[in-house]
Amino acid sequence: MTTKPWDTASEHLLRELAPQVLGAVIRRFHDFAAAEDAVQEALMAAAVQWPQQGVPDNPRGWLIQVAARRMTDYLRSAAARRLRESAVAMEAGQPVPSTDIEDETEQDDTLMLFFMCCHPALTPSSAIALTLRAVGGLTTAEIASAFLVPEATMAQRISRAKQSIKASGVPFQLPTSQERAQRLGAVLHVLYLIFNEGYTSSAGPQLQRLELAREAIRLTRSIHSLLLDDGEVAGLLALMLLTDARRAARTGPDGELIPLTKQDRTLWDPAEISEGIALLTAALSKGSIGAYQLQAAIAAVHDEAARAKDTDWPQILALYELLKRISDNPMVELNHAIARAMVDGPSQGLELLKALDSDTRIAGHHRLDAVRAHLLEMAGDGQAAIAHYRIAASRTTSIPERNYLMTQAARLSESSTSPDQSAAR
Repeated sequence: MTTKPWDTASEHLLRELAPQVLGAVIRRFHDFAAAEDAVQEALMAAAVQWPQQGVPDNPRGWLIQVAARRMTDYLRSAAARRLRESAVAMEAGQPVPSTDIEDETEQDDTLMLFFMCCHPALTPSSAIALTLRAVGGLTTAEIASAFLVPEATMAQRISRAKQSIKASGVPFQLPTSQERAQRLGAVLHVLYLIFNEGYTSSAGPQLQRLELAREAIRLTRSIHSLLLDDGEVAGLLALMLLTDARRAARTGPDGELIPLTKQDRTLWDPAEISEGIALLTAALSKGSIGAYQLQAAIAAVHDEAARAKDTDWPQILALYELLKRISDNPMVELNHAIARAMVDGPSQGLELLKALDSDTRIAGHHRLDAVRAHLLEMAGDGQAAIAHYRIAASRTTSIPERNYLMTQAARLSESSTSPDQSAAR
């Protein structure tokens, strides 16, 4: 067996192979929790041995073989514990699947693993954690750090998710054609949530958690490569790329939030924009348009504007009108109100916000108050805008967002008491 030298690409290879290896081991042994532990041991063994001995010609097969041996040891140990009172039974042992890897190295079970991790029986938080661990290859500590919870708490969340899958009796196989749309929707929603948390963190001192956003893009690329003809998978990947393209311009030197209208657009990533637009164009040509494709189209309109004032708001408004018809999402309604205000004036946008005040899914959310403050400022009602900026700041757990909102309130407060304005009164 010849080997290849260890380098950074080899480290990425381990993460890319993790779901394929786990899928193969689950398919053979039918025990998610034990298989995941065995694969983690195999990955750790590779991380120790490969830098010294080189990367095997068939790294996937090597990992499957090592993980299968760990599973064999586990099953034999479990059988011995159960049957230790019977020497005959102990000699017979429990039938253990072969560790021959010949039939395992060609089949890629990543898609089935996605479907299993995002099973409807799991809560979104559990599905996200399990997907990052099982498909993304992140450690429990890395996931816990990303979501600002203790490692023990995240370990319990992942353990409960595994037990839920085991209790549900979900077979390790692709869903039927009737189940596929619902299950694929769950997979894409989990990836969307992971990306959103990475792009705009819901809590903590950092606006962005780049490792989560990058992981979401990587995993979405993975599923896109398996489902090239699915327009919504392509739409989601396009949305992530077109949004992530603005990453470098979203924060200042001290990590402060810079809104879209104030960003230095020369810092936007042209390669991500080009790739996102190409994906979106191909997806739209297939004829069936979904929510992710429409959101990607909106992101593309923003990205194609050389300056904020060049933004084609009537086109964005039309796209939100379409999105509203197929998506019952209060955030869509909120963004639609902004687009309406940009086209027809702030009073029209403010009128649309009134309906959201009674929507329990968003009433009390800081973004509703932040948008209302912005539109009130556009309408010239500075005092009301100040009040809502402050309310929004009190409701967000993101420190950069809170600082930005308080800065906006302070700016308006200072301008309303400036000497010129005092003299005018």
